[in-house]
Amino acid sequence: MIKSLFSTILIFLFGCTHTPDIYIAQGTHPIKTKIQHIIDSSGLSTNLGVKIVSLKSNKTLYELNANSLFNPASNNKLYTGIAALSLLDTAYAYVTGVYHDDHSLYLVGGGDPDLSLSALDSLAEIVSKIKGNYDSLILDDSFHDDQRFGEGWMWDEGAWWYSAQISALSVNDNCVDFYVSPGALGQAVQINISPITNYIHMTNDSKTVNDTTDFVDFKIDRDWKSRTNEFLISGNLMDTTSIDTFYRNVDDPTLFTGTVFQEMLQSKGINIPRVDKGVLNKNSTLIGTHHSESLIASIKNLMVESDNLTAELTVKLMGRKQTDYQGNWDNGLTAVKTFLYDEVQMDTTQFRLADGSGVSRYNYSSPNNFIQLLTWTYNQESVKDNLLYVLPNGNDGTLKERFPNSKESNRIYAKTGSLSGVTTLSGYVFTQSGEPIVFSILMNGFSGSSAPFRNLQDQIVTFLADLK
Repeated sequence: MIKSLFSTILIFLFGCTHTPDIYIAQGTHPIKTKIQHIIDSSGLSTNLGVKIVSLKSNKTLYELNANSLFNPASNNKLYTGIAALSLLDTAYAYVTGVYHDDHSLYLVGGGDPDLSLSALDSLAEIVSKIKGNYDSLILDDSFHDDQRFGEGWMWDEGAWWYSAQISALSVNDNCVDFYVSPGALGQAVQINISPITNYIHMTNDSKTVNDTTDFVDFKIDRDWKSRTNEFLISGNLMDTTSIDTFYRNVDDPTLFTGTVFQEMLQSKGINIPRVDKGVLNKNSTLIGTHHSESLIASIKNLMVESDNLTAELTVKLMGRKQTDYQGNWDNGLTAVKTFLYDEVQMDTTQFRLADGSGVSRYNYSSPNNFIQLLTWTYNQESVKDNLLYVLPNGNDGTLKERFPNSKESNRIYAKTGSLSGVTTLSGYVFTQSGEPIVFSILMNGFSGSSAPFRNLQDQIVTFLADLK
């Protein structure tokens, strides 16, 4: 116990290039020597944990600090995705419904993380055919709880796409898309938004310029500190800049979805004066529904795009399905951990899951944890095939820029992870002869750009792919 605690402390004190003797790397000699050379030659210093295992021979090819705990960032999505592929029907479809009674229209969320503006507009079109008169639009997001932020999410994550709030009634990733292009010289930058909605307000203090003298970086930010939907657009944009898109999240996604739906209805001649949150009247009548694509398509988006909203709604869905109660983080993460303990036979007291996406700073896992999870999955034929389908390949998603035009890229299936001071990569790589290798590379504690640390990960994985 003392040695284990001492080891855990040391990993946070020493970098990867000057590893203390207690951390002498282990593995198959020629592979160990080459990987250690790659690490040492990088000149980088950070907290590093690595484990690499051949799934053909079950031999450990290389390991370094494999039992030490790290923040895994989006490698956490491996727990979420594999649990979902194992516990849920991959043909499951999320349902968003519209109902009415004598006085109200009801928009009922089913936890769909991928509900699009066009799908929401289609529901508005169905309503417009009925020509009813309603006093209010009631928004029912009670399919899951009303907690919008996960445990350990940083208070200052801000208005970025990846930190969108969570709701069972969501649309357009709970974001507004800002289409940005130069205005007239000396005038404000031209801004168009989607959806066009009065739910947000913009102050445009930006300026179009033709030189970099006193240039101020262009920004779009929301007053998230006050939890408002006031957006400030500031800074400069060169007059030669091509059109670009900025994605910014909104406060209170349920009300955002309802307001946009109300405005869509208004454009079709249905005027509803009031929008409120509430629950469906059991005596109401169904008007129309939207069914999402299958769950496996949603999990593919979760993995390939590293979609945090999808990850958290998937966790809550597992909680709802396992308990037959309103989905929340507690019952969802309990479902995941129960699966890991019962099926994968992981000791769930040796790591910590605080959310499904990896945004939380309270998540901790070791390379050994991910090796055990991925090894189990590879030996479950149906789960393995689905995981390889949904994982980013070297040619797409978050791996697309990691192995550009590489001959090895189509033999790499892995999940990336990134937070400030954190970069991780875990998954599978197939050698030139087709031998499957499982790997986990976790890095924590550096400052500045993660690019050189990602490059180190890529060098290790490329070396493995080149093995014959």
